[in-house]
This record gives sequence, structure tokens and C-alpha cells, in this order.
Amino acid sequence: MRLYNLIKELSEKHEITLVCEKRPHQTTQDIAEVEKICNAVITVNRKKQWSVPNILKAGVSSNSFLVTGHTQQVFKEKIQEILASENFDLIHVETYYVMQNLPQTSLPVVLVEHNIEYQVYEKFRERAPAILRPLLSLDIAKIKQEEVGFWKKANALVAVSEEDKAVMKKAGLNPFLVPNGVNTNQFIFKEKILDSNGIRKILYLGDFKWIQNRDAVTFIIKEIWPHIKELGIKNNELGNIKLWIVGRNIPVSISSLTNNPDVLFDQESSAKPTPEIFQQASVLLAPIRVGGGTSYKILESMSSGTPVVTMQMSATALGAKDGHEVMVGKTAEELGTKCLELLSNDSLYKSISKHGRDLVEKNYTWKEIGKKLDEVYRKAVLY
Repeated sequence: MRLYNLIKELSEKHEITLVCEKRPHQTTQDIAEVEKICNAVITVNRKKQWSVPNILKAGVSSNSFLVTGHTQQVFKEKIQEILASENFDLIHVETYYVMQNLPQTSLPVVLVEHNIEYQVYEKFRERAPAILRPLLSLDIAKIKQEEVGFWKKANALVAVSEEDKAVMKKAGLNPFLVPNGVNTNQFIFKEKILDSNGIRKILYLGDFKWIQNRDAVTFIIKEIWPHIKELGIKNNELGNIKLWIVGRNIPVSISSLTNNPDVLFDQESSAKPTPEIFQQASVLLAPIRVGGGTSYKILESMSSGTPVVTMQMSATALGAKDGHEVMVGKTAEELGTKCLELLSNDSLYKSISKHGRDLVEKNYTWKEIGKKLDEVYRKAVLY
């Protein structure tokens, strides 16, 4: 999403050649769409990350599991070929763990990080089974060494949040900030809604192959939802409130956590256009505890007028204030209480909706973010 929209904005001023990995589900039609905004698109088939060869290679080498899975000789050869046949002003590398595929070059390199990867894995390690923690600690040490090392090799380093930028500064770098964004013409602002049966849906949205989403929805089902039910019954506010969990790859380990009929596991709706999902939701509950950067789903929800209940890490990343653009909770009890406050207080609901949309329009449209990346490019070329 980020890359497509930024390439689309930048293609108005720049000639872009894209060299990237291609996942098995991506089609020639997908490539054709991206070719409309690029001079050329060159793909290499992505290796399966979770495979015995990758695990064994990572275990006996100095490379992390992440870098091992994204290292391909054919990837490096494709880049060498295009650099030898055409003239370029700079190279944009998206995420540190493909940087090892870049051949030696005198061109300025702009490296963009979506997360601080070693921090993502550190947060996962805290919640992992004890037996796995020593192995994770070893891999995290590798990731940190790789990540900081590649930051220092880049001519310009880009973070997507103030939090990530601060980490890079502590490592002795001077990064630029280019946050994530949202298409405000696609994610249209709506008023508070109920569905045809008067049901109010508290939405969690995500792809469950990612650690962050599995952790967050487990937290919701085990700790937040029981509090919402308890408090709702006590205050006679529960009514027709449903927990609506939408996403691809919902594992049995998640769907078996509850048999409560008010918890809706919905893989089918993940095929719908995302704006349509936000139009049907009353609140987005996004207690992200593992991860970094700025969350697309939070920005998209705010743009749609669907208020967000989240944790301080996500609010800080967006520069959003509790009770103004979002609702923030530190504990399961606080997060559940904030959800019910929004559903029972129309003036609060409207205020959070409006201010959330205002923040998106001010700071997070792709046009504004494209301008920021364009400035980074120009500085990298000049200096």
C-alpha cells in the first residue's frame, strides 16, 4: 500500500524502475497495474520464508533468519543487470533485510525502514514460550547488528514514525521522517452507524500471518472482550454489540479461543474492499503491542470516521492525543471501557471521528507524504 501510493505520487516527477520480490499469489495483472506507474517492473520469485533450508542456514551462519530468507543471487543479478544497462540518480531500498542483495555501487542509497525490526522481535520474545526465548535472543542479536550496520551504509535513512526516528538517532544516525499515509478519497468520512439489525460492531482487522495481529486479537478475546461484556451488562449497555474479527489466515489457535456467539470470526469479509469494512464498523479496536511504525488500519479507520481505541505506542507514532483524535488505554480494562464510552456517548463519538479525520487530512495524505520523500531524494543526490 505504502509503496504503490508513493510510486504513484513520485512517478509524476521521476522515472522509476522497480526491482522486487513477487509472492506466489501475485499475478501478471498485478504487475501490469504497477507497470502503469513505473518505467519498468522486474520481479524475482520470493522464496518461502519458513522452510527447513532457511532455518538451518540461519542457525549456522552470522545472518539472521530474516536476512537469510530474503537473500537471493538472482535478485542481486537482476539489479546488477539494470544498473549496467541504464543510468540512475539514486537507489531506493525498502527495508534493511533486502539491502544485502544490492551490488557495490557509487550511487546514493536511500534506505527506508517500516519498523525497527529487532524491536518487533524483542516484543514477540517477551510473550513467546520460555523454550523459544534463547533461540529468539540469538536471532535478535543478529538482526540488531545487521539493521544498524545497514543504516550506517545508507546515504539517507528514513523512518516512518517519531518513535523509530528516535531509535535511529540513538544509534548515531540522522534520519528523515516520512510517515505512512491514507487515500482520503477512497476512505470516505461517515457518520456513526448501526447495521440493519441495530448491531454495533467493534472491529479488529488484520492478516493473521503477522505476529502483531495474532498477539493483539488474543489479547482482545482473552482480556478486553470479557471486560466489555462485564461492564456492558453492569451498565445495561451491552445491547447488540458484537466483536467483529476480520482477516485472512485466521488460525484455529485464534478461532478456538472462544465460542461466544457475539464474537464473529470473518475471513470472508477480508476479500471486501477495506473502505467498505470501515463503513460497516462502529469502532476499531487496535491494541497493537508488538510492532512499530504507523498503522495503515488506524489511519484508514480515522479517515473513514470510525473512531479508534488503541494503545499509547500507536497514538504516539501518529501524533494523536487521547480523547481528541483517538482513545487510548493502557490495560485491558481501560481499552474495554473506552470502547463502551464511544458507543454510549454520541458527542464523544462525533468529536473523536471529526478530529481523527482532521489529523489525517493535515498530515497523512499520500500527496503530502510523497513531497517529503521527494525532498529526501533531492538531498541524497545533492549531498
